[in-house]
Amino acid sequence: MAATNGSTNGSTNGSTIGPTTGSTIGIRREDKNEWERRVPLVPADLSDLQRDNGLRFLVQPSTIRVFSDDEYRGAGAEVTEDLDPAQIVLAVKEIPSELLRNERVYVYFSHVIKGQSYNMPMLARLLELGATLIDYEKIADDDGRRLIFFSLHAGYAGMIESLWCLGQRLQHLGQTTPLLQVKHAYEYSHLEHAKAELRRIGDEIAGDGLGTRTTPLVLGVAGYGNVARGCQEILACLPVVEATPQQLLDAELPVGPLVSVTFKEEDMVAPRESGASFALQDYYEHPEKYVGRFERFLPHIDLLMNTIYWEERYPRLVTKAWAASQYGPGHQPRLQVIGDISCDIDGSIELTAKSTYPDDPCYVYEAGTGEIRSGVVGEGPVIMAVDNLPCELPRESSEHFSTVLRAMVPALAATNWQADFAELELPSHLARAVIVHRGHLTPDYTYLSEFVHT
Repeated sequence: MAATNGSTNGSTNGSTIGPTTGSTIGIRREDKNEWERRVPLVPADLSDLQRDNGLRFLVQPSTIRVFSDDEYRGAGAEVTEDLDPAQIVLAVKEIPSELLRNERVYVYFSHVIKGQSYNMPMLARLLELGATLIDYEKIADDDGRRLIFFSLHAGYAGMIESLWCLGQRLQHLGQTTPLLQVKHAYEYSHLEHAKAELRRIGDEIAGDGLGTRTTPLVLGVAGYGNVARGCQEILACLPVVEATPQQLLDAELPVGPLVSVTFKEEDMVAPRESGASFALQDYYEHPEKYVGRFERFLPHIDLLMNTIYWEERYPRLVTKAWAASQYGPGHQPRLQVIGDISCDIDGSIELTAKSTYPDDPCYVYEAGTGEIRSGVVGEGPVIMAVDNLPCELPRESSEHFSTVLRAMVPALAATNWQADFAELELPSHLARAVIVHRGHLTPDYTYLSEFVHT
């Protein structure tokens, strides 16, 4: 039976399948929204896998995917709605509950590991169907370092969008700067086009300054992981000079139109106990022993990029209480834009009230009322909160992701998925990413049972 539009597999009756290995692999089309144009495997990598490993690929058709149906056909894949013959189904974003099928092996970003309530019905359905779920987010080496991600490209696009927001906000304040020439990330034909344009803008800033603005712009980056690396790579296109957090507090910044500051955990928090020293591993394991102290930097920053991983047990970077005390009629603090790439709603940036889309990337958090207003005009900071930033650079982000995933596919395809979890012959980095196997939470993820059944 042919699949209904958007389904992962052709059968709508939840039928089981025979093969124990994944010699046939399906690639689901992404249809979460009009912006999601990424793919887990690009045609060139798919072609190599098919040739070198004897695999068969089924690819659902798509009118918005950055790689066309014809490109996949040219690579040797079968473009079809029906993914029923596939033991393994690869995707990027979550697959809706009603599209899941019996006993399949699904590989995608599931967004369940924090017990996210909006995805618990999906997790419950996977358990009910006796399916297997592998989450890209948990594919990591023995030291816990993630091996496959779109984080770098989130940093690229998030930095570009935040510079766009800053240029618009400064114009509203009467400051016309070269940053007005920055476009939305998706408006550039490719990443190198964006970088070339930013270098041109950077040359203008280096030669003529910041237009009608007479003081330097201070750009803060909270974090130093892959997302932050992407931000820094974009900033490197501009005439940025680096300063330390202490220089920022001491008002001893190096001379330049653009100053960047990177903040680490020891800048963000301090031990509650008087006289205690900061210890990174202790903070990760016992965040309750630490108190946030990041807001001391906020009066000295024009743009803050938030790239950190956050859970409720960690202190926030920016709170509603701080904003309420700083913004209002007659008050205009220095902090104009927060690029919240992490985009946890009411999270480390408590002012992040909702996520946004690339064509309307930001809103003002009205500090006095807690309301939000689309655009850059209002009594509060501008929040850039696009939660799917890599889709603004779909080709480059997909190519980067696919380069890593292609090396993992042969092991996925060769595995006997009918075996018990303890007997799966998977490399350790893949085994630790199996959240559900044959309808049961695996040992590292049994804690999710309290979320899925509430």
